[in-house]
Amino acid sequence: MTRIPVIILSGFLGSGKTTLLLRLLHEATGRNLQPAVLMNELGTIDVDGRLINATMQENQVLEKLLDGCICCSKKSEVVESMEKLLHKRPDVIFVELTGVANPEEVVDLLVEPQLKEKVRFHSILTTIDSYYYLEYTSIFEIDRQLVRTVKRQVKVADMIIVNKTEGMKENHKNKLLKALRKQNDCSPILFTTYSDIDLAPVFDTIERQEPINTADLSVQDLADLEVAAHESGHHYEKGQKHSEHAHVHLHAHRHEQEDANGSYSRVQTFTLPATGTVQQKKLERFLKSYHPRLLRAKGYLTVESKTGIYLMQYAAKRTEWEAVENTGECYLILIGIDLPMEEMRQKWKEICLEATVQQPSL
Repeated sequence: MTRIPVIILSGFLGSGKTTLLLRLLHEATGRNLQPAVLMNELGTIDVDGRLINATMQENQVLEKLLDGCICCSKKSEVVESMEKLLHKRPDVIFVELTGVANPEEVVDLLVEPQLKEKVRFHSILTTIDSYYYLEYTSIFEIDRQLVRTVKRQVKVADMIIVNKTEGMKENHKNKLLKALRKQNDCSPILFTTYSDIDLAPVFDTIERQEPINTADLSVQDLADLEVAAHESGHHYEKGQKHSEHAHVHLHAHRHEQEDANGSYSRVQTFTLPATGTVQQKKLERFLKSYHPRLLRAKGYLTVESKTGIYLMQYAAKRTEWEAVENTGECYLILIGIDLPMEEMRQKWKEICLEATVQQPSL
């Protein structure tokens, strides 16, 4: 089963995210791709969702999370919503965030155990309001946390789309460009109106999913397929060759290899298997040594001199540990910008090996 690419749409309130989403849906349809959408709105009234619903094709799927931010109060619902979308077997999933959401938090959610073998993070597209960005990032205009969020939306973006540029004066454009480059010095910055940009770079690595050939599936896989189809509201006949809507949930031992197409995103996410117990302090030093390029790390690990499985979460040079029920597979997931992956893999092997060797004998 191919992991489905997820594209995150970020940007402050009123910067043109929904307009961009409409253009992405239109482009996907033109490329014969079946998209799915997860939308998040802060209020209880679904404003933008109605607009999207009115323009979506019959085979396109929309899930909505209302009355809260997807990266904080709605975290518990994201996995469930993503799994509902995956049952429809889309070719790509678009996630439109609220204006106050931090996109890297959502990247973190995509590597939850229930999702990490089913989806792959593709890219972050951030929209900017050319009139108000400089005002939003002034510490005298809004609170510090909001300033940080707006800046992070730009910093982690793979493409920055500056909207409302009609009548923009050259000195304002230069000042805005300088402020954006201070946060992100390498991603393309596109000045436009109504998110009217060339979307080919976004779609170049996205391909249509092949229909399921049930002749190649085992008896157990067919049973999984029937359960998944039932959960998604579609009935599957065993004699039927293909199902466009059913989602095959294969067991954990049949891991999919990394997608050949990959992603052009600057934000990297990769998984390191935990082959032995880890030393808590040594791991924390390892993570801190890659600040600020390492944005986030999380994992289910066994810890030296402790019993059971621990959920480790790292962000902003702070590490938290929490005892959890046995999740089966142990691993560490790293999320960052321009990380030296091979170097980190080697150091991780040394940490795991060292910890395994030094375990006290029973």
